[in-house]
Amino acid sequence: MTIARNVLGTELLPCSYDPLTGFYRDGCCETGPDDHGTHVVCARVTAPFLEFSRANGNDLSTPRPEWRFAGLKAGDRWCLCVQRWLEALQAGVAPPVVLEATHASTLQYVKLEVLQQHAWHKTADGSPTA
Repeated sequence: MTIARNVLGTELLPCSYDPLTGFYRDGCCETGPDDHGTHVVCARVTAPFLEFSRANGNDLSTPRPEWRFAGLKAGDRWCLCVQRWLEALQAGVAPPVVLEATHASTLQYVKLEVLQQHAWHKTADGSPTA
């Protein structure tokens, strides 16, 4: 079995178990041939991004119990489709990216330097800096 890699070239770390994310709902931004949306960008969603996504046909905020989906709120980590993240970037509302949990295949669409400019970092006490 091959170990998935992140955009930094190291082992792909989980994005989120609560809420449970990933195309395969395993907490990781893994991808495969069935993942036509390419859900590979681990991001800490923001209120402006959630509104942008809703306005563009993908409401990630509204709970959907039939899919065991509680809805996202600002600060949640979620595996986003790379194209949606790029659309949000162009609109000026791209959420910060967790590089260690963003799949290496993202680099087929976005340069590492761009991802690094939008990276989420936390301080020693765990609070975000971006």
